[in-house]
Amino acid sequence: MRIGILATGITPDSLLGQYGSYADMFVDLLGPQAHDYSVFNVRDGEFPQSIDQCDGWIITGSKCGVYDDLPWMRTLKQLIIDIYEADIPMVGICFGHQIIASAFGAKVAKYEGGWGVGLHSYAIEGDHPFLDAGERRFTLNAMHQDQVLELPHNAQLFATSEFCRYAGLVYGNRILTLQAHPEFNKDYERDLVLARKGAVVPDEVADRGLATLTADAKIDSATVAKWMARFLARN
Repeated sequence: MRIGILATGITPDSLLGQYGSYADMFVDLLGPQAHDYSVFNVRDGEFPQSIDQCDGWIITGSKCGVYDDLPWMRTLKQLIIDIYEADIPMVGICFGHQIIASAFGAKVAKYEGGWGVGLHSYAIEGDHPFLDAGERRFTLNAMHQDQVLELPHNAQLFATSEFCRYAGLVYGNRILTLQAHPEFNKDYERDLVLARKGAVVPDEVADRGLATLTADAKIDSATVAKWMARFLARN
């Protein structure tokens, strides 16, 4: 299967050499040998020539906000609609989750409750074919202040938490999106929080997030990677 990664952001310069780009993280998450990957740096105006270039698509996270409404974001929104209408599977993570919702008319804005960082747990809503029996909760690293604040007209709630009501959405069997980051491991999350502490994320919020990243804390990245792979392959 050929997976196209629509890269909307890049790892901070101070962490790029150690951890690679966000696109690299998704390749590692799903398995370098499991699929063929093509990366399109859409934030730099690099878009696929055709939506049929790949069998499935992933939209990454970004430091940008959907409400910035930059030219490349407007192009990406139209690409999202085209992929959806062509019935090609797509996954959106963090900014990807948000811009897909925005493409379909939902409100995305800074959450009045502030930043969510560190490990967050989510409850699964509804039954979905890409899940194994009995899977009703999952825990992932989070790093966001922006949130999807309303349900898009063509979406169904998939995952929720007290902090983030619309934390996961499904759009039929065409699109799966999550606010949290299955591609972030605990070491990267810790270093990212430390890099943003005080300057971007308030000290007390950063400290609470860091406290969740204990050595024995369970993170469900492998489980969510399995869901993503099943969804993209429609298994």
